[in-house]
Order: sequence, then structure tokens, then C-alpha cells
Amino acid sequence: MTKTQAPNITKQRLQEYAKDDEWIRSYLHQAEIGHIATHWEEQPFITPSTFIYDEKEHCIIFHSNIVGRIRSNSEKYPEVCFETSHYGRFLPSNIALEFSMQYECVIAFGKIQIIEDTDEKRIALYALLKKYFADKQAGKDYRPITEKELKRTSVYKIKIENWSGKRNWEEEAEQSDEWQPQSN
Repeated sequence: MTKTQAPNITKQRLQEYAKDDEWIRSYLHQAEIGHIATHWEEQPFITPSTFIYDEKEHCIIFHSNIVGRIRSNSEKYPEVCFETSHYGRFLPSNIALEFSMQYECVIAFGKIQIIEDTDEKRIALYALLKKYFADKQAGKDYRPITEKELKRTSVYKIKIENWSGKRNWEEEAEQSDEWQPQSN
């Protein structure tokens, strides 16, 4: 696979936090919640969602109701941004501009497509269920997806055009030896 990181990644302030494609793929497989940014003319919208990363198709797959903001926005403006992240501790410093936090994230840009094929939708929805409820089985633990449910569900794929991953998980923020906090 060719390098798919965003063209402006070299302009990042802390280049040492940038992650490679292998890290990004691994992160997308284990991340739990993503945020899909769409727009309608000049108004941006962001929506949290469960999702899966399909390596073979190099896309993010998620679902929503058949009617709603994501569906309307996507039909008119297919350009989207996707984000998923995880946060740890807040990191104090004795330098005002070095207060920080532990985080890792992936940002992806691409075009969204609505999956219309019934079989493809069903496969995608079962893949979502498998990711989040791996110990549950259709027909045993829950009723399998019905045709009626498929008709009222939109399933999307974001064909990834570029992406970037970043991780800052330092144990402490940068400190200065030139200044110490005042004691009371």
C-alpha cells in the first residue's frame, strides 16, 4: 500500500508524535468511537458513531438511521473527516505553555458513500456487531437482522484518501530547571 498520510503532516509542530500506517491501521481496529464531520453548505456537523475499519477496502464503515443529518449531508457533500481518539492523564508543567495531556488519535479524510446493496449492508452491520459484541451470536443471543431493519438503516463507507496518526503518551510534561513553583 502506498503512503496515505496527509500531505501537510510534515508541518506538524511535534513530528516525533506522528505515527506510521501500520500503527494507524492497528489503532483503527481497536478504537471504539469515531466522529464523522460532515457539512451542509457553510454549516459543519459532527456525529459520534461506532465503526469498523475495513483494511481490504481501506475504508471506515458505520451506520445511522435512513433519515437524518448524516444521510442528507452525505448525499449533497460527500467530503468528510473522521476522527477517533483516546485520552489519558492531564500533565502539569512549571512552564505555562507546556501543560499537556496524554493522547493518541487518527484523523482520516475521504469521500463518503452510502452502501445500497442489501447483502453488503448486512455484512457490514454484522461486522459492527462482531467488533462490539464478539461474545454474542445472531439467532442465539439476538434476533438476526431483518429486511425491514435493513430498509430503515443507512450504512456508509468512507473511502480514505489520506490519514494521519499521532501519539503523545509521555509520563510528564516538559519542565524547566530555570523556574520553580513558589512555596506558600
